[in-house]
Amino acid sequence: MRSLALWAALVAALVFFTGFWSFAERVRADAVEPPTADGVVALTGGSNERLETGVRLLEQRKGRRLLISGVNRIVTDSELYQALNIDPALGECCIDIGRAAQDTLGNASEATDWAREHGFKRIILVTDDYHMPRSQAELQLAMPEAEIHPYPVRTRFTDPDVWRSDTSAAARLGGEYVKYLVIRGREALIGLGAREEKAAE
Repeated sequence: MRSLALWAALVAALVFFTGFWSFAERVRADAVEPPTADGVVALTGGSNERLETGVRLLEQRKGRRLLISGVNRIVTDSELYQALNIDPALGECCIDIGRAAQDTLGNASEATDWAREHGFKRIILVTDDYHMPRSQAELQLAMPEAEIHPYPVRTRFTDPDVWRSDTSAAARLGGEYVKYLVIRGREALIGLGAREEKAAE
């Protein structure tokens, strides 16, 4: 029995590390130029590059409006505009600042409410590369009717030379991978429940 349990643990560890390796390789992929969408959503956290990228996409008319989700409540609009070098006229016209979200699930909820309020069905999502799979999964789960076009911002944490030699970078990627698996598990359970309800009709 102990031998069987040991083998099961070894297989589980192998599956986990194989999945993690694939995840780490996949999130390093270059961003693909997004098509013109209805709106752009940029998530706070990490560096300001996420937000600067969202503003740039708005200026390039990749979307009609930009939502910056997860802004600290103590940060004023003008302070944010100044930090990102945003023309106040552009901010007044086309930028919405969300302050309700405190985590990725909150980002998805905030973005969904915003998109549905404006009738947006095509969204460009901007966040760090390692954070993109989980963010995209959360947003797609919250808003299944929408097309989500990921536009990841490159970070040092996904550089193979970094995470393979730096335990803190590997831990960050590993933690993100575990959170991503949790979302995928929740998504599978929701899908199973929906199929059972349909079969019962």
